[in-house]
Amino acid sequence: MYIPKYYKVTNLDEIESFVRNHPFGTIISNDNGRPMATHVPMEMSRSGNGHVITGHLAKGNPQWKTIDDNDDILLIFQGPHAYVSASWYEKEEVSTWNYQSLHIYGSGTLLSEDELENDLIHLLDRYEGHREAGKTWENLSDKSKGQIKGIVGFKIEVNEVQAAYKMNQNKSRRDFDSVMEHLAEKNDQKARQISEEMKRHRY
Repeated sequence: MYIPKYYKVTNLDEIESFVRNHPFGTIISNDNGRPMATHVPMEMSRSGNGHVITGHLAKGNPQWKTIDDNDDILLIFQGPHAYVSASWYEKEEVSTWNYQSLHIYGSGTLLSEDELENDLIHLLDRYEGHREAGKTWENLSDKSKGQIKGIVGFKIEVNEVQAAYKMNQNKSRRDFDSVMEHLAEKNDQKARQISEEMKRHRY
């Protein structure tokens, strides 16, 4: 991903937080030179001195067969994005698009059934653990647990991270604030989210 220096993010805590807040990503691999992509929820965690991303695919999805022992996996996580009008700048400019995007390159392996079960336990605890009678692993019926046979778990060892937050960091403080305020006023959830992110990273 092309990232001008103004927009590059390298802080690992920020990157971990980004994946946690935008877990529904895209896993991309190749099958004999043809790209394959699936949109799935994924989790990022620390492993030794590095990080891993875990998730699962339906066993009927042939992409899982391209992941094991593959050093060229690409994961994409997309945050909010919004159109930025040139009319919001003090001087003549061109319109653009503000966004947050994360590319992770890594090496893939498949999870054993025990590893997959542990990953599902963690996933369900995160999304169901706070609910009254939440459907955590321990609360599932044997029939529901048996559906694990229909999925394949994967783990991606992170080799490289490319993170871009394009939020007018290269503009004057006046233009930055103008864009942030105009986005906050729009009847568009993503625009308001970008405005909040601009406020959080305000320079």
